[in-house]
Amino acid sequence: MGGLVIAGGRVVDPASGMDVVGDVAVLDGKIAAVGSSLGGAERTIDATGLAVAPGFIDLHAHGQSIPADRMQAFDGVTTTLDLEAGVLPVASWYRKQAERGRVLNYGAATNWAFARIGAMTGSNSESSLEAFGNAMRDRRWIENVASETEVAGILDRLAIGLDEGGIGIGILNAYAPGAGVQELTAVCQLAAKHDVPTFTHVAFMSRIDPESAVEAYVRLIGYAGATGAHMHICHFNSSSKTDVARCAKLVAKAQAQGLPITVEAYPYGTGSTVLAAAFFSDPEFEARNGTGYDSVQRVTDGRRFHDRAELLAAQAAEPSTLVLWHILDIENNAHHRDLLDMSVLYPGGAIASDAMPWTLSDGKVYTGDAWPLPKDATSHPRSAGCFTRFIREWVRERRAVSLLEGIRKCTLIPAQILEHSTPAMRAKGRLAAGADADIVVFDYNTLTDRAEFSAMNRPSDGVRHLVVSGHPLIADGVLDLAARPGRPVRRPVAEG
Repeated sequence: MGGLVIAGGRVVDPASGMDVVGDVAVLDGKIAAVGSSLGGAERTIDATGLAVAPGFIDLHAHGQSIPADRMQAFDGVTTTLDLEAGVLPVASWYRKQAERGRVLNYGAATNWAFARIGAMTGSNSESSLEAFGNAMRDRRWIENVASETEVAGILDRLAIGLDEGGIGIGILNAYAPGAGVQELTAVCQLAAKHDVPTFTHVAFMSRIDPESAVEAYVRLIGYAGATGAHMHICHFNSSSKTDVARCAKLVAKAQAQGLPITVEAYPYGTGSTVLAAAFFSDPEFEARNGTGYDSVQRVTDGRRFHDRAELLAAQAAEPSTLVLWHILDIENNAHHRDLLDMSVLYPGGAIASDAMPWTLSDGKVYTGDAWPLPKDATSHPRSAGCFTRFIREWVRERRAVSLLEGIRKCTLIPAQILEHSTPAMRAKGRLAAGADADIVVFDYNTLTDRAEFSAMNRPSDGVRHLVVSGHPLIADGVLDLAARPGRPVRRPVAEG
């Protein structure tokens, strides 16, 4: 039949419920057949003793570069999307990715924060980590309620991004806590009009009122009910912090009433963001979050901040610097481990990494072609080991969910969250004839994350083969450095 056959592996397909030993045949970038004894291929991968599954789909990855793709490839990811932040402008971003070539399938939402920056400050810089940090020096878009004219400008920018194929609207609400409910309602109404999801970093994350995580979730649930917009909650774990139980109860009730709300989480108790984030400068930071300033740690050199004055000085000097935020002490606190479980194992929830860019010791984001990555390249360990960590710990070691259900949370559930409005996703997250040939083949018994907070840029172990758009990207554990098989995931572009 030509093409490629992955032979004799444990074929795990959550869409059909299949978990049997068999073959998967690939031809012209698509899965041609799933069954047994599918011979006659130009190339055969012996998957005896290995698991064969749809490639993992990451809804929340900020790296969006060749080095970030390569690290995620060893984490089993075949499709990496930036939906929480998104990009602006959308068309030029997709064009640049295609020109550069990408290792994994890629895509993005349209970026509400940069629409706000443009409409409220007059700055129309393209979205990037550096531009985001610099924009935080102008507090107008962060703290102010938008005027009617400014809201119209925000909506215009978002609508253009959707017409250019953006996968919904990314709403970084926590980074602009001054945004009014009228504006956010209008943004959600725009999403509902275009029948696309929103991907929200909720406005507040405190454990106490006012402006608590509970208030933020009630507000988000209200947007879903009042506008009909599909509200997707990003990083349910770090957004809810130590109030996960209360927040999960609210979300579950809203879902039971039929509201279009979905969630994702990553399997770590530590978050990561830019130093300039508004919530770090809250005068009541310690009381509202239950953590000291030493919970905030600079990624590049590991330095922890001692007090508010030091953190504010660093914010002013280096706003784009990436930091870790140690929120849940899952190593020493059993209750915190239970809270992380509630978010990671939330029924119907997706696993998503919130992978960050790789930053060099000089603070610049690395986008070069070196492999392995430069020794001084740092990030959050989730940028290298999110999915393998989840499969290793929650599936294999603790048996909290079956392998079939674990794979579902990494593949089919993310695809289903998007497939209503992004038809390309209907062919992903599945092992079936006609589906895209995005496939991970791994050793279930040895699969493990290797990235740690003391050694961040170590790829995961156990992914033996990775097929992206029908191309063998990883073969026998070796990465094809010349390969650029990644294809865009994009909503249909408006004509005219």
